[in-house]
Amino acid sequence: MNLRVPVKVVVVGFGMVGSRLVDELLRREPEAFDITVLGSEPYEPYNRVLLSDVVAGRTDVAAITMPLPDGARVTVRRGVTATSIDRASRVVHADDGTLHPYDHVVLATGAAARIPPIPGLRTPDGGLPAGVHALRTLDDAREIVAATVNSPRAVVVGGGVLGLEAAVGLAGRGLNVTLVHHGQGLMERQLDGEAADVVRAGLEGLGVTVRQNSLSSEVLVAGGHAVGIRVRENAQVVSAVPAGGGPTGGGPGSAGAPPRDEVVAARLVVFSVGTIPETGLAAAAGLTTDRGVVVGYDLASPDDPRVYAVGDCAQPPSGSQGLVAEGWDQARRLAEHLVSLVEPVMPVAAAAATSPGEPVEARPLAHLRLPGDGAQPSMAVRLGALLTSGATTSRAQTDRGIDTRGTDVVKVKAGTLSITTMGVCGPARPDEPTQRAVRLADPRAGRYIEVVVSDGILVGATCVGDPRVAADLTAAYTRRTPAPLDPAFLLLTPVMAAASPASSPEHMPEDAVVCRCNGVTKGDIAGACPPGAHSVEEVVRETRATTGCGSCKDAVCGLVDWLRTESVPEPA
Repeated sequence: MNLRVPVKVVVVGFGMVGSRLVDELLRREPEAFDITVLGSEPYEPYNRVLLSDVVAGRTDVAAITMPLPDGARVTVRRGVTATSIDRASRVVHADDGTLHPYDHVVLATGAAARIPPIPGLRTPDGGLPAGVHALRTLDDAREIVAATVNSPRAVVVGGGVLGLEAAVGLAGRGLNVTLVHHGQGLMERQLDGEAADVVRAGLEGLGVTVRQNSLSSEVLVAGGHAVGIRVRENAQVVSAVPAGGGPTGGGPGSAGAPPRDEVVAARLVVFSVGTIPETGLAAAAGLTTDRGVVVGYDLASPDDPRVYAVGDCAQPPSGSQGLVAEGWDQARRLAEHLVSLVEPVMPVAAAAATSPGEPVEARPLAHLRLPGDGAQPSMAVRLGALLTSGATTSRAQTDRGIDTRGTDVVKVKAGTLSITTMGVCGPARPDEPTQRAVRLADPRAGRYIEVVVSDGILVGATCVGDPRVAADLTAAYTRRTPAPLDPAFLLLTPVMAAASPASSPEHMPEDAVVCRCNGVTKGDIAGACPPGAHSVEEVVRETRATTGCGSCKDAVCGLVDWLRTESVPEPA
């Protein structure tokens, strides 16, 4: 018999990051916590990253569902919204009247889609007109898919990652799609002008009409349903271009000419113009908020060390990029921190034999098999080692904050158009004298590759139109593979063994990364496949492979099939 009082943890939000935090806690100390999860959506957790695949018809809704936490001490309340936090009494109040005491509360409330204040976009009751949608939730994706049946034309507003994915997905369903973007270049947060031009050409090749330097000035509504959108040239961008030169110089709408208005007819309008972190609950509780819930490197609020925030709603000192890998890394770090606060297990006999005030020796967690134990390390240790070993990067806090290399890789799912970015991009900065940037621009072939190297390590890359090079660069970036003396070799040649096609897994080294979102290697998958228990579901449950962007699903399935074949004994 052990003497231990479980620590009460309330997780507010049951999205990808909230559910990952619960899973991380259960993998480390399943008996140490009493966990209550409050999720406002009435569904099981689902992979929000794959909503654009649902819109495109590449993935079914059922395929993006994530498993529920499996633990006797976990209570999940779906369709229940937290309404307030009483920090003095340490109780979370919910809209169904229930009260949830806590020792630690974690805000994983995510972010809401940003809806710009333009005429015609709001109905009298504050909602959106029929035919106008954002793409943020499972209901949004379902409604967009339903609307494609009777909408031959669509407008997507916003040229960021999600906007591009939505536009390509709708075009793939046969719709006539116009993409409206206010900036001079698509994905301006990740791409420079030259790379953005290559992406634009690729979109047009897929049947998407791109309207850059344009603002959505009005949504046209008839009979309560959207019928089009009024588009106006961005006057600020246009006026910055000299009258005799530049991309629009001398033509209609150039400097000195009034901006043009144009109506684009469409019965389906999708807005993808950013998100707004959900900070209302934190602000009402007296916690500091800015763009998000302000937290330190330990992800705790500076106003209350018992309140934490992770994912899209959090604002750590280094800022937030809004990527799921970043949220998952925060969930892992917070789980490690919460486990470190748990009192060590003490048997009753040992408790009786211990004098008051005598220190108790802290021992490793019983369920984690460490590498020196003589047995194969458990999956939690191996996945943690992948993130903290010298081959990748240390997640420990330094004088420059937390190194989050590998959590900032952006991969756009846009059909045959391959776009991958990571780290820094653009010309070398004057304050970084060791940086070297080399690029290959081949617009006619739809290819643009840029690599940035500093101190012999790849610190950033942009790759458009070449998925194989993108995979090699991603592996080199996340694992800190030493770069060649001449960075130009990175533009075309493989820099390390990447995940080979599943049809020839025998050629893959054990440390070849198959699922980059979760850092799962071939060896991890082989370790999760004991003889006679080869199934993709078991591998997913044990390693989390395929639960990120989903691009590794075919490789994982092929690898599991190969492992099943390899384990079958040959006939005598």
